[in-house]
Amino acid sequence: MRKRKEFMGASTTVLILGVLSRQPSYGYEIVKSVNDQAKGLFTWREGTIYPVLHKLEKDGLIRGKWQDSQSGPQRKYYYITAKGRAALSEDAQHWHGFYELISAIVGTRPTKRLAEQ
Repeated sequence: MRKRKEFMGASTTVLILGVLSRQPSYGYEIVKSVNDQAKGLFTWREGTIYPVLHKLEKDGLIRGKWQDSQSGPQRKYYYITAKGRAALSEDAQHWHGFYELISAIVGTRPTKRLAEQ
């Protein structure tokens, strides 16, 4: 389990930026989106991402905006910025290169479950 946590921690930023590159979202919605796509590989809890969201906002990679909700109190929606899109592109390239390196050294390819995602 420790190793999964290390991978999750290292990938949190790129996963959040990836979700926000598709559409603005609030915290719970981001967590749900990632958990649904992870298909049990790991599970985020809602509180996991708020420190990262605050850091991304401080760094100018995302911006937050409070908006009315039809089902209750206001929610803070997060939007990716141009700087965030550039960081996501760079991070995605690094992750892809890292994946290729591991695959080449270890001699593995994605499992069917991961390849279908």
